[in-house]
Amino acid sequence: MRVLLCHKFHHLTGGAEVFYFEVARVLKSKGHDVAFFTTSDSNNIDTGDKVYTVNPPSYSEKNLIKKTLNSTDIFYSRSKMQKMAEAIADFKPDIIHVFAIHVHLTPSILEAAKKANVPVVMSCNDYKHICPNYKLFDGNDICTACRGGKFYKAIQKKCCKNSIIYSVASSLEAYVHQNKEVYEKLVNKYLFASEFMLETTKEFWHNKEINYGILKNPFDFESYEPNYSGDYALYFGRIIEEKGVHHIVEAAQKTHCAIKIVGDGPDLEKLKKIAYDLNIQNIEFLGSMWGSDLKNVLYNCSFVIVPSIWHENYPYVILQAFAAGKAVIGSKRGGIPELVGNERGILFEPNDSELHTKINYLSKNKSIAENMGKKAREYMVDNFTDDVFYTQIMKNYRSVLL
Repeated sequence: MRVLLCHKFHHLTGGAEVFYFEVARVLKSKGHDVAFFTTSDSNNIDTGDKVYTVNPPSYSEKNLIKKTLNSTDIFYSRSKMQKMAEAIADFKPDIIHVFAIHVHLTPSILEAAKKANVPVVMSCNDYKHICPNYKLFDGNDICTACRGGKFYKAIQKKCCKNSIIYSVASSLEAYVHQNKEVYEKLVNKYLFASEFMLETTKEFWHNKEINYGILKNPFDFESYEPNYSGDYALYFGRIIEEKGVHHIVEAAQKTHCAIKIVGDGPDLEKLKKIAYDLNIQNIEFLGSMWGSDLKNVLYNCSFVIVPSIWHENYPYVILQAFAAGKAVIGSKRGGIPELVGNERGILFEPNDSELHTKINYLSKNKSIAENMGKKAREYMVDNFTDDVFYTQIMKNYRSVLL
């Protein structure tokens, strides 16, 4: 089988790119031919496979409003549709698997697939298909205001990057895609890693006839060496409002447990200042870490905290924690409860007053944290082998092959 994988980035920026490359790795290991359709970038990873590229968008807030007023091509690009048609003609895929394609590639590439009679499956790792700002989060709280095609609500709330210009552009984009019936006509099957995102999509699209499936993210857990003990609590990931890292800082005042925070983002300096002003001595900000450096910090922690206040779909940080044999304190948001369950960690309502009690509990009961970590590792071994993932993805592919 020949599979064309489409994603806006061809280098690692987060969990979505890990998913994209892992799909390719597993398919190739099973003897399938793989090619990529993406944007050009000097950081793109050379996997040894054929890569078709288009130029990435160059949208500053200043020129975005001009382009928005003068053309809808930034939402539905004829030139990128043509590039996709050329890639299909050259590679001759049996199926096209798309990931995050909005703005950078645009759903116009799906029309090229439709004209070429090649079936398309779309993996949704965020909520862009139902929410103009991707997150179902308005900057302060969970938000479903745009349900029923009321995309103008995003403008009223200014919820896209807290910018009226980006919010107008994102709302117009959603209306363009709605008018062209992108989601109803150009995708043969939608795939979700979490039951939560699947059910939420069904609620938003209750009046659409859509083909749905589940495809849990692949993960190479064997590259992690489990260590079931540790000396501190750990957060690693992007430091931004919806990730809820501020709750960790606030909770640190009420616990003696040592806490390390790994990552960068727009809220980093603000949180460091809060910790300094409050003279919080048990929290340490380590900045960005990757590869073996990150693994070493992960291996030596006692448990991992995932305090998201938005509906995270299927956080890779949880899979990384589980692979390393670590329990997770996770918020009751999105797909997090499905992963953590009752045996692999503890769930909490995302606020600092409840979080600190969970931190205190696991830090004072290390044997419980270790047992949860062992259950977490067993979960990875049972559910995240290449063979398990391959069976799932081929079942979904075959269901749409013509």
